[in-house]
Amino acid sequence: MPARARTTPPARERTAHRWLTPLALATLLGSLVAVLALTFRGDDFHTAPGTLSRWYAIAWALFAAAAWTVRRLGARQAAVFVLTGSAAVAATGLLAPPRTSTDAYRYAWDGRVQAAGISPYDHAPEDPALAPLRDRWLFPRGSACHGPDRAPVRPTPERPTLERPAPERPTPVHSTSERPTPGAAPRAEPDPDHPPSASAEPQCTRLNRPSVHTIYPPAAEGYFLLVHRSAPSGSTLLPLQTGGALLSVATTAVLLAAARRRRDPRLATARAALWAWCPAVPVEAVNNAHVDALGVLLTVAGLVAVPRRRVLGGALLGAATATKLLPAVTLPGALSGLLATAAPKPLTALKRPGPAGHPAPPTGPIRRAAAIVLPATAVVALGYLPYVLLSHSSVLGYLTGYVAEEGYETGSTAADDKNRYALLRLLHPHPETWALPVIAVVLLVVVARVLLRGDPQRPWRGALVVTGAAFLLMTPGYPWYALLVVALVALDGRWEWLGLPLAGVAQYVTARAVDDGAWVGTLGYAVAGAAVMTGWALRARQARKARQAL
Repeated sequence: MPARARTTPPARERTAHRWLTPLALATLLGSLVAVLALTFRGDDFHTAPGTLSRWYAIAWALFAAAAWTVRRLGARQAAVFVLTGSAAVAATGLLAPPRTSTDAYRYAWDGRVQAAGISPYDHAPEDPALAPLRDRWLFPRGSACHGPDRAPVRPTPERPTLERPAPERPTPVHSTSERPTPGAAPRAEPDPDHPPSASAEPQCTRLNRPSVHTIYPPAAEGYFLLVHRSAPSGSTLLPLQTGGALLSVATTAVLLAAARRRRDPRLATARAALWAWCPAVPVEAVNNAHVDALGVLLTVAGLVAVPRRRVLGGALLGAATATKLLPAVTLPGALSGLLATAAPKPLTALKRPGPAGHPAPPTGPIRRAAAIVLPATAVVALGYLPYVLLSHSSVLGYLTGYVAEEGYETGSTAADDKNRYALLRLLHPHPETWALPVIAVVLLVVVARVLLRGDPQRPWRGALVVTGAAFLLMTPGYPWYALLVVALVALDGRWEWLGLPLAGVAQYVTARAVDDGAWVGTLGYAVAGAAVMTGWALRARQARKARQAL
């Protein structure tokens, strides 16, 4: 007779399985935190972008494995992992100064200027009128100017004054393949035939584009002032990075709170991990301290509120737009199904509406649009109003110059240098003259579909489609813009759109590791587009099978 196989008691087997998934998930999250910490320890962006890209790849692989594993947990257990992991992942961004961007230095400067009672829109950083506000941290001298991300500035006057002369007009910055240099560079870099005197000490700044006025909208400027007022004396960028970490974790908390009201809270909770643990969050929202994190938080809160409280949702989306302008592309999502001829569907996105969770009462399309768009517009206008009254220059700052510098003007030669419209270049090598009209038409078609066919109880789905389409058509070169995409994916669960932040990293970081890096960004966005189409095809196939089974 064959020997009887040893069997594990059922109770013990269930206990082992109960702990196996949490243990595996904890191991993956610990590995992710360790890899991110090692990534921030080195300054590889300038010296070894290829190495930095490999660290990013490892972090993204661990993130994908963790996001898949958390789906096996129950809603409550998953929520604990998601929130705890969000705090741990965000904390890694606090381990070093910004590694791949200098925007946070401009945030600190704008906060300082406002604290001095001066509008940030009135003077460029290198303006001598602001010389009394300079210090050796933001405006180094001598040998401290020998390094990357330093822009020359005018020498500080002997006896600076804070009298307020007529503000300068922004000096255009011509796009180059390198980091932009200020239009006043010849004053700071004299002709070799006329070198400065031996006593003259080189002066520079950590701020990028020091010869132009600020570009940031009023809510962002208010945030910079708040951080400046709250920061201890003598602090550098840590308060801004800490603010980014708090905003990131707060976004996770909003996602988890929304998940509790969804029809499938377990799956919705697992989706929140797509934001909470995404490597783009500690890199861009925390380490680089991009103000996009505030815009993302307000956008997520607004889209979650829209199905039940339209006015509040519209106001939050307006505040998000007054932070970074980019969240304006999510407004069509908030109007999903506005033009649908059929009666609105019941609130399928919620499990149990509750007293404060009932859908807004049915109204006509005009009233519904007004309930969202008017509060959004009012918040943006009210945000700009104090700066309009106090400023002597345009509150748009360097916005128009930035659009031209980044190649988003018809016929702009910068579009080729920056590899804008990368996917359209696969159809024609020089799309600069026709790209914008074509993009406008395509986006109008996408918006029309969202207004006609979108789910008003899931506005984030339409917002993701419109935002993602804009990214694929315009192929921006800065990965922090895609933080908005990451948050929308966490709301909707369509993971295939996560190729967009990876494409931004390829264009911004990996392309620096090769001589002609334009193809790297193009390949990244092409793969991202292919992933989106594949995901769409798979979901359409599943939907057809589900209909046939009925």
